Parts: sequence; structure tokens; C-alpha cells
Amino acid sequence: MAYNASSDVRGGRTAARERLSGANAVAGFDVASLLDVAPYSLDHVTKSALFAEAMNALTRHHFSHCPQYRSMLEFLGISLDTHHVLADLPPLPVRLFKEFELLSCPRKDVIKTLTSSGTSGQQVSRIYLDRTNAGLQTRVLARIVASITGGARLPMLIVDSPAVVRDRQLFSARGAGILGFAMLGTDVTYALDEQMRLDHAAIAAFCESHADGPVLLFGFTAIVWQHLYKVLRDKGEKLPLRDASLLHGGGWKKLASQAVDPVTFDGRLRETCGVARAINYYGMVEQTGSIFLACSEGHLHCSNFSDIIVRRSDFSIADIGESGTLQLMSLLPTSYPGHNLLSEDEATLLGEDDCRCGRKGRYFHVAGRISQAEIRGCSDTYRAA
Repeated sequence: MAYNASSDVRGGRTAARERLSGANAVAGFDVASLLDVAPYSLDHVTKSALFAEAMNALTRHHFSHCPQYRSMLEFLGISLDTHHVLADLPPLPVRLFKEFELLSCPRKDVIKTLTSSGTSGQQVSRIYLDRTNAGLQTRVLARIVASITGGARLPMLIVDSPAVVRDRQLFSARGAGILGFAMLGTDVTYALDEQMRLDHAAIAAFCESHADGPVLLFGFTAIVWQHLYKVLRDKGEKLPLRDASLLHGGGWKKLASQAVDPVTFDGRLRETCGVARAINYYGMVEQTGSIFLACSEGHLHCSNFSDIIVRRSDFSIADIGESGTLQLMSLLPTSYPGHNLLSEDEATLLGEDDCRCGRKGRYFHVAGRISQAEIRGCSDTYRAA
């Protein structure tokens, strides 16, 4: 499917300023205005101007409202009196969310706290959301997912346990992902019970109601493989679904150790679960909402709401085709300084605006955790525990 820019999107700084002049006074620009255009429609010229404006505005916002963030920028000697290009705005190491409580809103306004995945004994990141930030994340996530579902809310089968989302104020990364995607579906059904076993009665009822129409399955990659596919395979059973799309992410390192690659994964899920297409995604709890979906070519794509830079070990910018540490930028975080982060993942930038799928923006590949970084993906953490 090719993605065409909306006719009201114009290149250059003028168009960028118009889009950033809306009513969102939290950080001085209106991200919600981007919801009006296709999520992969901005080319390099338009997007680079928009992002430079937005990231400078967000940096000033967090500098003014988060004391720890301000101290870090002051220590680095970063002046906010001038306009910076994207590459010169310093990213915050994602690990710092384990060490500090980083808020850019009054604590009384926090309605939800997200925590990163972590095995026993590991520190976890804590991400604090106020109502504005949480609402924006939900709207953007819905817009990105709509690019593959056509905008219709589909019956949803979640390959996980409802126990994961029991506490509605304190969510793990896994729980946050489940709840975020669950809000995009109808007749939401959990495929696993509280002991992570297949809930055959629930699955049977879901399939009886929706077997002949399009449905959406969601789950974390290793959990889908271990608790859905392998159980069905061992029992010689199949789901009677004819038009299912599976949205899944995380856990590839565990599957690679079992000699399961994306082609094998997709083929087995197609045979056993009626999955017509499986869409991989990459995301992190520190930037919930602005996920990166894989296209038909297997490449992860930045949407209008996100962008990346790949850094060499000396922090210079890597060339296309060169691997390095992944820096992630998102227009969504306003209640915490998560807009510009240096991850602990190794990635390769593959290109920009020229993917054969037709989507605009940068596209890339993630190889996995960098050397000596903690393994803390949702699926990996569950398996380790």
C-alpha cells in the first residue's frame, strides 16, 4: 500500500510553523494537528523543518518544568536561546529513568505511571503521565494502527492474561501495551487465563462470533509463539479464523535461539491461527504511543510523530547502512522529558523516503540490545521470570 501526502501538507519552515502554532499550550505547539494527515506522509523537507521546531519547543518546555533535566542541560552547556538542529539537541540516556523521577508536570496531575520491564532485582524506569499526555498517546497510537486496519475498530483477541492489566494506575510496559492496543478493538477477549494457559472457552466464543470476518490479534512475539502457536501445534488444533491480522512486537532474541525467524513465524501463525498478515512493531515504554510499524518489506518506519538518528561509538552520526546506537525522538512526551532519548539498542538506518512500500520518512532495522545492556523487553522479561 502506498502512502500519499495530504494536499494540505507543504514543505519547508513556513508549513512547519503553521502546524506548530495550534492550541496545545503545554509545549507551545499542536501535535494533534498532525492527526489530520496520513501518518507516513511527510517527506524529508517538511518533516525535518517540523521536527526541528517541535524538538526545540519540547526541549525548552522540559528545561522549564523538570529540574533534573534542566541541571543536565546546564551541565552540558546547552543554550536554549538559539534554534538547534536536531543532531545538536542532546538525547537523554534512557537508563536515567531508572535512576531519577523525571516529571515535567505537577505530581498531583499524574493519572498513570508506566514501568519498564525488568527481571527480579533490576531497577525499572517510571514514566509519569498526566491526562493530556496519556490522551495524546492514545490518539496517535490509534492513528498509526489505523494505517494498517483502515480505521475500523475490529474484534480483538489479545494473546495474554487479563491479570497483567489489573492495576489501572501502575502499569508495566507489557500492561501498558496491552491496554493501549485494547482500546482500539471491539469485543476484546483475552486468549490466556491468569496462569498463562489457553482459555479455550473464551477463544471458542470469540471464534464463533467472528471467524468469518476480519479480526485483530495482539500480543508480544515470544508469548504468541510460546503460549498460542506451540500449544495449538502440540494439540493438533487450529483457530478457525479466515481473516486475522496479528500485531506483535518484542522477544525476537528468544525466538532466534529456537531458529525462528520472521518468515518462519509468519508462516506458522498463518497455518495455525488463520493470520493473513503479521505486522511486527518496535516501541518502548519511555515513548509509548509513537510506535514503529514494520512495512511489507520488513522495515521499521518512523511515522510523522517520531524520528531516529543512529550514532557511532564516538557519537557522530552513522551513515545509511552503518550500525550504531539508536536515538529516538518523539513529539508526544510532555509530562516527562522523554522526547529525545538514547536507547540501549543497536540499529541500522536503511534509508529515507524511498522504501518500496511507499511510506515516507526514515526506515531502519533493530539488531537487538547493545553489548552489556540489560535485556528488558516485555517478552524477554516474561520468559526470564
